[in-house]
Amino acid sequence: MAGTGQFEAALKIVETLRARGYEAYLAGGCVRDLLLGREPADYDVATSATPDVVLEMFPRTFAVGAHFGVVLVATCGGADGAGAPVGSQETPTEESTSMTEVATFRSDLSYSDGRHPDAVRYTKNAEEDVQRRDFTINGLLLDPLYGGGALRENVGDPRFLRSAALDYVGGLADLDAGVVRAIGRAEKRFEEDHLRMLRGVRFAARFGFELEAETKRAMRLLASRIDAVSRERVRDELTKMLTEGHARRAFELLDETGLLNEVLPEVARMKGVEQPAQFHPEGDVWVHTLLLLDQLEPGCSETLAWGALLHDVGKPPTFRRAPDRIRFDGHVEIGVAMGAEICRRFRFSNEETRQVLELIENHMRFMDAPRMKESTLKRFFRLPRFEEHLALNRMDCMAASGNLENWEFVRERFFSMPEEAVRPAPFITGRELIAAGYPPGARFKEMLRAAEDAQLEGAVATQEEAMKLVRERFPLGTE
Repeated sequence: MAGTGQFEAALKIVETLRARGYEAYLAGGCVRDLLLGREPADYDVATSATPDVVLEMFPRTFAVGAHFGVVLVATCGGADGAGAPVGSQETPTEESTSMTEVATFRSDLSYSDGRHPDAVRYTKNAEEDVQRRDFTINGLLLDPLYGGGALRENVGDPRFLRSAALDYVGGLADLDAGVVRAIGRAEKRFEEDHLRMLRGVRFAARFGFELEAETKRAMRLLASRIDAVSRERVRDELTKMLTEGHARRAFELLDETGLLNEVLPEVARMKGVEQPAQFHPEGDVWVHTLLLLDQLEPGCSETLAWGALLHDVGKPPTFRRAPDRIRFDGHVEIGVAMGAEICRRFRFSNEETRQVLELIENHMRFMDAPRMKESTLKRFFRLPRFEEHLALNRMDCMAASGNLENWEFVRERFFSMPEEAVRPAPFITGRELIAAGYPPGARFKEMLRAAEDAQLEGAVATQEEAMKLVRERFPLGTE
């Protein structure tokens, strides 16, 4: 279970609240995941107890969202007492502590920013609480004390879980039907919180569900509202779509709902951009990109996923129909510039941006690898996280002709070449050049590069041979 410690912690919190006379249930995504036979990432509790009561009841709490009725409760998750409250005198370690979000039953009032309620009104009614949630499959509650508190022993029993579930919104039927449906009126749900549109797409893709017709219609109608959501939140949702193992379906749904053109117009422009059939029998740039996304595995690297999505982003603006065939002259360079703008727009870190751009910039180099000089090939292997370049190239080939000859050549050379051959200690540095009488200057870079090339090529094997090469190519007095 999502950590047995987290599961136990949530149950202990519910039991403590119920013992004090308050209603309390497991709520939201954890209930959905348990009913689907999946392991929840975390557990949330919904209760009739107000935040001040929760803050007083548990020794270690964090009022992270008390204004909205949300309190984090820290509980000890150790093997000897999973779920036991953490005493204020303790300093729990990350490994031994579970954090459980405890939210008071509430109804949300107006949403003026399209993301958060301006104010909330607490309620004692669980049915009223779930009406404010996003989708029916996320509006289910689970009573851990059902059957005399037998949830621990029956958490893997679908029949027991359905009997213990409280369903006020038709979530069980939608889970059975494989449907993502907004609770109540879909337009109202998305007007309240625009990010729900992206979340709905992600849930549908993740579970292999369909978007309910009215929910999908409302997304199309309100797609432009997503621009009001912070770029970081949009980025995070897109990254989850790309890395949960169902990226192709997610981006097909983004396109069908009109959201793709709002969040990534550069990717939307790939649709209908023809490619030369002799190299891309699969179809246009959009189809090719979807075939790459289809190969992304659950939990894959985020930078690899974004590199796969954007590797051909420079093709639409460089498309031309030449006399011999369709060409995309300079699409790599244009793609790097466009990728940099997308990473800036979504506020990626500098490190993430560098890696995504490296993937775009180098994705065409594999075709030249068998003809590369040894020094060039070894420098190619020095690219950070080179395994991601290998992964991207394989997906790129499999999404096109399926010819893996260049990929196999690079892979074999990369894994058979020891690190000391790729990055050997240089035979000479600036110190040796100065000692040999060369005045420091701009040519040092060229001289050292020539010496390193020879070393990587195996043309020189000692420092003396390297210095001899430098003296021959760069005689003293000509610098």
